[in-house]
Amino acid sequence: MADPKGFLTTPRRLPPRRPVDERVRDWDEVYVPGGLLPIVSAQADRCMDCGVPFCHDGCPLGNLIPDWNDLVSRDDWRRASERLHATNNFPEFTGRLCPAPCEAACVLAINQPAVTIKNVEVAIADRAWESGYAVPKPPERLSGRTVAVIGSGPAGLAAAQQLTRAGHTVAVYERDDRVGGLLRYGIPSFKMEKHHLDRRLRQMRAEGTKFRTGVGVGTDVDAAELRARYDALVIAVGARAWRELPVPGRELAGIHQAMEYLPLANRVQEGDYDRPPITAEGKHVVIVGGGDTGADCLGTVLRQGAASVTQLDIHPRPGDERTEGEPWPIYPKVYRMSAAHEEARELAASPEADVDARVFSATTVRFEGDTPGPGRPQGRVRALHLVGAVPEVPPGRAEAPGDERRGERVLRADLVLLALGFSGPERDGGLFAQLGLELDARGNLARDAGFGTGREGVFVAGDAGRGQSLIVWAIAEGRSAAAAVDRYLTGGTALPDPVGPADRPMTA
Repeated sequence: MADPKGFLTTPRRLPPRRPVDERVRDWDEVYVPGGLLPIVSAQADRCMDCGVPFCHDGCPLGNLIPDWNDLVSRDDWRRASERLHATNNFPEFTGRLCPAPCEAACVLAINQPAVTIKNVEVAIADRAWESGYAVPKPPERLSGRTVAVIGSGPAGLAAAQQLTRAGHTVAVYERDDRVGGLLRYGIPSFKMEKHHLDRRLRQMRAEGTKFRTGVGVGTDVDAAELRARYDALVIAVGARAWRELPVPGRELAGIHQAMEYLPLANRVQEGDYDRPPITAEGKHVVIVGGGDTGADCLGTVLRQGAASVTQLDIHPRPGDERTEGEPWPIYPKVYRMSAAHEEARELAASPEADVDARVFSATTVRFEGDTPGPGRPQGRVRALHLVGAVPEVPPGRAEAPGDERRGERVLRADLVLLALGFSGPERDGGLFAQLGLELDARGNLARDAGFGTGREGVFVAGDAGRGQSLIVWAIAEGRSAAAAVDRYLTGGTALPDPVGPADRPMTA
């Protein structure tokens, strides 16, 4: 450790975000460009170089966090990049998108603010690209074995890169027109600009990985025939079967799933549309769901110029501190404010705005719409009825009188976005039936301790087998599944194997 007293003398500092009124007018990342580098070395100095670094257990990738913190504090960026990439294929993704369970497990976090591990990580990753350290690593020799990876999200990309570097010939099949899965079309650009993804894909292509876009395995290509063409198959299709809200009025027009809405906004940034087919512009919007996807919708709605927006969370407002039932070092359910929530709160304070940042303990009971008419076979949503709502801020002007006898509030709604999470992989594409795969009790693809499905040479990685999870778990599973495939193809492997299919985050 470069400064043994750094954790005592240096306070935690985060990189500055751009002013809200500036950033809601564009789709660039929310942080001030270059704002991290002036502070990151001192922040890395806060690492205690613990004898037992619990941050390793907080992160499923097994990142060597004290090692690269020390190297950053000494301005040795090349070696820091080597340590970081030894355990993480895509640190520029995780440094921007992961909620940082490593920081919750930081030993310093027992009684002080944790080390800004996530910010140090992204600083190393960005510096590696700027300095030319993140070079392609093609294999020295080819194995003669072939692998098909279905899905190009973080799990599929991690598995593909590991297997390509091990010498196998790898093709990634993606049903969308561009590579990246939810990294491409689910994550808004203000959280991660897509040039970070494109840059990593260029590296993978230079290493030898092939990509086949616009190909739905199970529809465009028979999955069993694909398996016969390759020596092994990795299924990494994610958990994209969204949860529904079965309440009266759900059939009304203007009610959309978040994953119907967000990809269209991202396609505008890709140049596919001048204006998205589903837009919040000039509309009164209600977002049902208080998680990360709901926050992504919130930031997108604000940038599209909604007339008003309210986000509903069915859960009570979390506390500001850990509870006794969530002791260190597990990841606690505490009150957090994303950049989108910050934007909503600041805009709510503006006299010309109509924004309810978040409403907790809110249960949607029904939707109300207008009547069908010529050219409108179904009515359009006009209001959402909810009960049990405890607003975080005073209600905005979008609220209408409710039925006090039932304890209802009524929110005006021209557009409703459902961000209720996911229940497992999509089941209607033919992929599972054609390969004869089974689902487990939770609706995910069943697999054994070696990521195998029971079908010879077919493996499952990421959310398709684990269920909805974090990006670090997806990458870790991709790396481990790659090791399992390499072992199956060659009888042994030198690839890292950070997690097993049954591993789960730390709990009390």
